[in-house]
Amino acid sequence: MVRRKNAGGGDAIGMARVPPKRRPVITTRMFYNIWIALCMLAIVRSTSGEHVRELEVSEGVPIGHQIGFIGEFHHGVDSGPPYLIVPVPGSAVDSDLAIDHTTGEIRTKVALDREVRSSYSFVAIPLSGENVRVAVRVLDENDNAPTFPTPVMNIEFPENTPRDVKRTLHPARDLDLSRYNTQRYNIVSGNVNNAFRLSSHRERDGVLYLDLQINGFLDRETIPAYSLVIEALDGGTPPLRGQMTVNITIQDVNDNQPIFNQSQYYASVPENATVGTSVLQVSATDTDAAENGLVEYFINRRQSDKEQMFRIDPQSGLISVNKPLDFETKELHELVVVAKDHGIQPLETTTFVSIRVTDVNDNQPIINVIFLSDDATPKISESAQPGEFVARISVNDPDSKTEYSNVNVTLSGGDGRFGLTTRDNIIYLVIVSLPLDRELQPNYTLSVVATDTGNPPLHASRTIYLRVTDINDNAPEFESDVYHANVMEVADPGTSVVQVVAVDRDEGNNSAIVYTLLDTPDTHSQWFQIDSRSGLITTRAHIDCETEPVPQLTVSAKDSGHPPLSSTVSVFVTIHDVNDNEPIFDQSFYNVSVAENEPKGRCILKSVYGFMHLHCIVVLYFVDEFFGWSTVSVELLFINGLTNLKIIASNMKNG
Repeated sequence: MVRRKNAGGGDAIGMARVPPKRRPVITTRMFYNIWIALCMLAIVRSTSGEHVRELEVSEGVPIGHQIGFIGEFHHGVDSGPPYLIVPVPGSAVDSDLAIDHTTGEIRTKVALDREVRSSYSFVAIPLSGENVRVAVRVLDENDNAPTFPTPVMNIEFPENTPRDVKRTLHPARDLDLSRYNTQRYNIVSGNVNNAFRLSSHRERDGVLYLDLQINGFLDRETIPAYSLVIEALDGGTPPLRGQMTVNITIQDVNDNQPIFNQSQYYASVPENATVGTSVLQVSATDTDAAENGLVEYFINRRQSDKEQMFRIDPQSGLISVNKPLDFETKELHELVVVAKDHGIQPLETTTFVSIRVTDVNDNQPIINVIFLSDDATPKISESAQPGEFVARISVNDPDSKTEYSNVNVTLSGGDGRFGLTTRDNIIYLVIVSLPLDRELQPNYTLSVVATDTGNPPLHASRTIYLRVTDINDNAPEFESDVYHANVMEVADPGTSVVQVVAVDRDEGNNSAIVYTLLDTPDTHSQWFQIDSRSGLITTRAHIDCETEPVPQLTVSAKDSGHPPLSSTVSVFVTIHDVNDNEPIFDQSFYNVSVAENEPKGRCILKSVYGFMHLHCIVVLYFVDEFFGWSTVSVELLFINGLTNLKIIASNMKNG
């Protein structure tokens, strides 16, 4: 921009002619002049015009994306670039758009977000011609998913809610526009038996509002709660989704009456039952919740028990005697019992209770026991086989007109090893049911119970203390699998060596043990003897380590049963040596030759004596050269187990 004089002598503002392919250079002075011109334009605005340039750009385009040019398609309307850019206040043109005033090109300076700013506006003022009002509209993209205000929503429905009743849910909101906004809702999961369905409608604010409708019949007693996962979808391809969980609690209504667990109850009570005696307990349940399911009981006195012979606990349903009973006056009582819940409009149901009063039985049965052992005492051999008889039982009841009638006999105890058998319910026999082992269980306590059929039945019992007698079925067992002992070879006869101990689990003579030492000459068992009662092994004669250093003995333990049982164990006796033998060479005289230059320490003779003793005689000195080859005579002396060498050297040449 340059300043030039017009024909009238005034200043005029115009564009200098630009040489080909060169852009005009705008100086600070030129900008100052432009601002002056703008002020003048503002004064004469009524006489000037402007045109509008509308541009569009999609949100999310890369930084530096070209939006368009200011003067494009409007040639001749204005002088074209350069432009003075005047942003509309608050339009964020300077921060979000990059505008080249020399070319009119508009580019993005930041990533645009329509949901933050949907349009930009500024005025481009050319050097001449009309101003250009530029409006840049940001186009929407599907970059926002529908979002529910809360991830979880809790609602309640009474279980008697009619079909099609609606409950408004929080709608999902989508910052995008038009088809990219929320378009529909779905139930993803949790809709058991298709109990619910969704409906929606869009209002003027553009929000797609959501309702939850009852689609079937609700029953709290069947399904007390639902957890629906609901999703909202927009119209994008593919659609974006948002989810919300709706927890639905089904509220109880009193729609179930109490139900007794029996349609009719039967009981009996003796005529001598005291006041307060429990007779029976009725029970009813109500599947409703809270107060609607709380049950109380009462006797319908209009229809039954007008004399109030019985009473019932309203909470537990326990029926008990309220007044003294008399069998002769009334044998059977019929009660009408009512169960009622605590609902606002209570529901109730009834049941019938038949109580029979029984005559008193005041005599116990009498039990007679005869033991079938050889001496008629309560015992049985451990060798008894299943089915063998132990005792004979007979029972009579003084209340019965017929002997032995109307009495039931049972046997308990004995760990199931004994049973009771009868052919005529008159005579009972106690028998062995399982094998016996006295060593595991020597005694049993049996209980015979006789019960009559009176009301109430009377019981009589008899306790039998049964002893299991022994048979010789266990051999003696040594405390150790093998024994080891030590003794000096100079021990005198009668010296104690070791004591072996065996135990027999039988009793009496069956457990009386006799010890013997088996004769094994090859191991020199004749050197030892054993006490038959105590099991103490001692030396019988002198022992010799050189003859047998470790004799092996075999001890037998035999009980006194018929037939006797026995077992054996090995005893290893280590005989410790003493110095009671002098060494003996294998030769009485040795000759050996040695060269005079043999090195000191060289072995020149090996000798074996005594019990595997090996000695080596070595050169102790050099033979004088004067002797030449010499013969060395070696004499070995033993004194108190020490070897003394006496070495004699002689000149064989001189004799």
